[in-house]
Amino acid sequence: MIRVLEVLATLRRAGAERVAVELACGLDRGRFEAAVVSLYDACEGGFEAELAARGVPVWHLGKRRGMDPRMWGRLAGVLRRFRPCIIHTHSYVLRYAWPARWLARHGRLVHTVHNLAVREVDLPGRLIHRAAYGLGVASVAISAEVARSFRQAYGREPDAIIYNGAAAGQGFREDARERWRRAHGFRSTDLLIVSLARFEPQKNPLGLLEAFAAALAELPDAYLVMAGEGSLLGECQRRARQYGIADRAVFLGLCRETTDLLSACDMFALASHWEGMPVAVIEAMAARLPAVVTSAGGLPEVVEDGVSGVLVPPGDMQALSRALVELGRNPERRRQMGEQARRRALQFDVRKMVESYARLFERLCGGAR
Repeated sequence: MIRVLEVLATLRRAGAERVAVELACGLDRGRFEAAVVSLYDACEGGFEAELAARGVPVWHLGKRRGMDPRMWGRLAGVLRRFRPCIIHTHSYVLRYAWPARWLARHGRLVHTVHNLAVREVDLPGRLIHRAAYGLGVASVAISAEVARSFRQAYGREPDAIIYNGAAAGQGFREDARERWRRAHGFRSTDLLIVSLARFEPQKNPLGLLEAFAAALAELPDAYLVMAGEGSLLGECQRRARQYGIADRAVFLGLCRETTDLLSACDMFALASHWEGMPVAVIEAMAARLPAVVTSAGGLPEVVEDGVSGVLVPPGDMQALSRALVELGRNPERRRQMGEQARRRALQFDVRKMVESYARLFERLCGGAR
């Protein structure tokens, strides 16, 4: 039995956290025993409930904002208690997990790079990561573009490329369209453009609002439905009022269950400046939504331009607006692209992702433990 410890900064609902939770819950329990560490305390609406329902142990270490050296000793204590073979880290936590591993002398470190390497961590973090990779920490890139950025940043190949995955076979509920729309005050004829993303500069929600506002003149029945939280939420709400579209831009906040929402909408949109490989896009495509997104990071590896969606250059909100209009005015093309999107999403099913990590963990541990 191989023990795997997933180590994250928080268990908030975001892409890297979802990947870690899918692994902790989805690894074959005949081969693996999994647990999770969150450096920060529990957050409202986080993934703790899902982990508890699956019986996955979770430790919260009470991290303070900024650099917190207490995490080395606290994480080392968890390592001594759980005795993992694999310590799987995400985002910036390698700066805590690497010293903790040497203190506890348990486990092989594996780090997944969820973003372009130069965007993943700050300069001190990249120096730490460079040293860690040179001393045997295994690395995983979530797309070919992330792998390219990894080579550029660290002068070496990642140990594996494992694409993010979503539950592609469960992404669409036919009965949810009218039910969700009625519950939220929309008509069956309204054009709903949905975006699931953090309200942070990387995701460029302000640019998406700008593109949608420009498209509204030619899409009179359109609404932009934005789900998520983040530092730019208040500014987005202010900007919607400034553009005169406050009644057409709907801010849902944090959504724990997105399947009904996606099933009720017509298109997915994302205006990111840079990306790794967002899980939300795969989820939307699994719900038969054509994706109108920027060609940032690994997005072109998921969305086939003109087939399962439309790609526009990052930062070009005029092109994004035109794409929304073109697809929004053509329901038959949306339907065809939606079917292709569902087919494409099946290639990124979460079970493939989990099994790819399982094989990597087994290889690194030399077989079952």
